[in-house]
Amino acid sequence: MKNKMLNILKKELREMFRDKKSLAMMLIIPFMIPIIVIGMSALFEYQTKGVQSSYNRVGFAYEMTSIEEDIIKSIGIFGIHDTEEKLKEKFDNEIIDSYVTKEGNNYTIKGDDTEATTVSSKLIEKYFNAYKEYLQTTYLKENNIDSENILNIITLDRKIETSENFFANYVTVYAFLFIIMAITISATYPATDATAGEKERGTLETLLTFPIKSKDIIIGKFLSVSISSIITGILSLVLTIIALLISENMFEIYENSNLMLPAISLIFALVVIIAYSFLISGICIAVSSKSSTFKEAQSALTPITFISFFPGMIAFMINIKTNLALSLVPFLNYTLLFTDITNNNIDYLNIIAMLASTFIIIAVVLKIIIKQYNSEKVLFSK
Repeated sequence: MKNKMLNILKKELREMFRDKKSLAMMLIIPFMIPIIVIGMSALFEYQTKGVQSSYNRVGFAYEMTSIEEDIIKSIGIFGIHDTEEKLKEKFDNEIIDSYVTKEGNNYTIKGDDTEATTVSSKLIEKYFNAYKEYLQTTYLKENNIDSENILNIITLDRKIETSENFFANYVTVYAFLFIIMAITISATYPATDATAGEKERGTLETLLTFPIKSKDIIIGKFLSVSISSIITGILSLVLTIIALLISENMFEIYENSNLMLPAISLIFALVVIIAYSFLISGICIAVSSKSSTFKEAQSALTPITFISFFPGMIAFMINIKTNLALSLVPFLNYTLLFTDITNNNIDYLNIIAMLASTFIIIAVVLKIIIKQYNSEKVLFSK
């Protein structure tokens, strides 16, 4: 029996690796993940920096020293000098984002409650803090006072854990969500070709004339699709790690963060990927086995792609926490476990529950498929 099942597995793998579409689904789709990860990182970087640079047009209704000019340039402020009346007119016409007036040593930031004024005001405050520090340092030096002991009487350090960096957590979790989607897409085509495709070509009927049990045929096909999915999952994981390392070194938003997961987390991530690959392969074969044509099977499998992705995405967005009960829920449990893994919060009991749930579902699904294949009405209905 084992030899017959292995022969079916070899046959399916041989056909799969000869099929350009199967190879494309298996190998090319994972390469989209680094593009998505780096693209999301670039977008976050733009949102944190781009908005600030978009609202940097500030008017000054007084003459500035060369020191002040140097400070505003270093901060990124585009300064415009004019009278208060003309600056107000420019502000009303949205030529500048805010403006500053001066009366003695009192400076006033003027504008409204729009985002432009809010952002530009923060830049102006940075300018005043820098200029005030310069004036204080100069004054202390002129009076022979050590400015270091006065101005740096207290110090502030930043020590931010990886889990506290919103961008790092967000991009890592979504990277794993895209791994789930890549595995799902990878499983749909070979599962469709191995079942509905063979039925449509008439080769399945020929296969059943051989002295091979339906159980051997199904398990052989199931394992071949699972291997395809696992290859996609492993390749996706490797490319995700590479993309995270590139992003960590490329973008400032990940400063003081470590996107690289520890070895134990990567091992458990691989366990989740393999478990999901087996589950989705079984489901795809079960659904496509009920279809009479390749096109019909593809239409039936399309919702599976969304079902595999959206529960996890929604769970992450509304911050659902993993527990033992949710670890038994298919599709949702994999994403929740991925979220825990990225936060280095591994619960062995939840992982065992996920594996048990996956094993039971796969066993039930395979039993249903084998029963289908024992029915000629299911196999050859057109």
